[in-house]
Amino acid sequence: MFKHFLRLQWKSFFRSSSFGKSMAIKILMGFFSLYLMAVLIISGGGLYFILRKLVPDQNPLWVVSQYMVYWVLIELFVRYFMQKLPVMDIKPLLLAPIKKSAIAHYILGRSAASWYNLMALFFFIPFGIVLIVKGYGALNVWTWILGIFALVLCVNYVNFLINKSDKALIGIVVLVFGLYAMDHFGLIPVKEVFGPLFHALYAYPLAVLVPLALSVMVYWANFRFLKTHISLEGALKVKTKEAKTSELAWTRRFGDLAPFLQLDLRMIWRNKRTKSQVWISLLFVFYGLIFYTQDIYADMKVMHCFLGIFMTGIFLSNFGQFIPAWDSSYYQMMMSQNIPLRKYLESKALLITVSVVVMFFLTIPYVYFGTDVLAINFASALYNLGVNIPVILYFGSFNKKRIELDQSPFGNMQGTSATQFLIILPVLGLPIALFALFHFIFSFQVALIVLSAMGIIGFALRNYFMERITEQYRKKKYGMIAGFKEKNG
Repeated sequence: MFKHFLRLQWKSFFRSSSFGKSMAIKILMGFFSLYLMAVLIISGGGLYFILRKLVPDQNPLWVVSQYMVYWVLIELFVRYFMQKLPVMDIKPLLLAPIKKSAIAHYILGRSAASWYNLMALFFFIPFGIVLIVKGYGALNVWTWILGIFALVLCVNYVNFLINKSDKALIGIVVLVFGLYAMDHFGLIPVKEVFGPLFHALYAYPLAVLVPLALSVMVYWANFRFLKTHISLEGALKVKTKEAKTSELAWTRRFGDLAPFLQLDLRMIWRNKRTKSQVWISLLFVFYGLIFYTQDIYADMKVMHCFLGIFMTGIFLSNFGQFIPAWDSSYYQMMMSQNIPLRKYLESKALLITVSVVVMFFLTIPYVYFGTDVLAINFASALYNLGVNIPVILYFGSFNKKRIELDQSPFGNMQGTSATQFLIILPVLGLPIALFALFHFIFSFQVALIVLSAMGIIGFALRNYFMERITEQYRKKKYGMIAGFKEKNG
């Protein structure tokens, strides 16, 4: 039966109407996967030597075991956004003489072989091989790796149980930061508490039975859930739930833009893929800590410029690059109404403007690392507001691929085309190149002035740019409508 299901999936993949259109993206993602696999293998193989250099007085395996609790929670958090259940189109299967248990086992079994689970093996197996070469017991090392993979499967199946719960997501975030805070401030020695539990997988090989048993239990819980909910009535019935409405009265101050702004805000809040853009943007506020806390980057102003553009414009890039594909399911209806296209685009610009301002204020605490950092972030925010917003809206006129908002946020490539890759150059590459050019030829102050001046000039020419962009959308109107009609595009 598994072979039969796999053959159906294979035919569905190659007979899809979008197969030829998206082949280039599939090939590109394939090369990216190979690159990531190579990075994981090299990192896993080199981890032993890195830890020997950083903490020469500690056992590398013990150090890794101490941080495994954070790894488990962070992986669960990442999977919440990125991984989706490999659900088949089960409606035709329910009419055939196929047991529900077979369908459920196939769905769960296929998820066990997903890329997210294999990533852990690509990392930990090279690490384990190095440990064996360095004299660690082979049996103990392999039981440790087996125990880690069993925990990976636990995370895999737990994600399916909590994936629709925002409360579970908040709980994971609170737990990660709570454990780190308690450990950092010495309230509870988290690493000393959980370290022995993970290290026991090596010290006591029979301990591997615990994570194996947990993975079986979570698998069985998923199986029972799927078997109960797989039914023809459930597959055909349209999911309905009480809508949570909000007046959003405060948006009325924006006049004619208010209806469009309300529509965008409700779309962002009600759909997982758009909501995830907000969460990811807020989390990337902490991205600067990776670089600002390292002495090697202290005098690298170009790197600080990259951080400024990236952190203040993260929502601009993630959300803006798919404008107007977010509205693809009803874009045809909107364009058939007497709706001012200029107002529609201005509402998008206003939403992104607010995001840039908010992200800048959230990065103000980085002034702790120097006033230069604050100055760069301010100049970067100005550049994003004045230049990158018109640029991102202009490139949006080339979007012709439909996005289904009820799909997984990152597990699919819906809406992705060559435009999303090309847009990196003007949005991220150009301001960094300009800053680097004026910084090395003249001075840091001149580079800041140039970046800020371009943002201010962009503000001054905003009406002109919006008029040109509106004309571009009018020219591309029917091509975009035709593209958005293709549900498999």
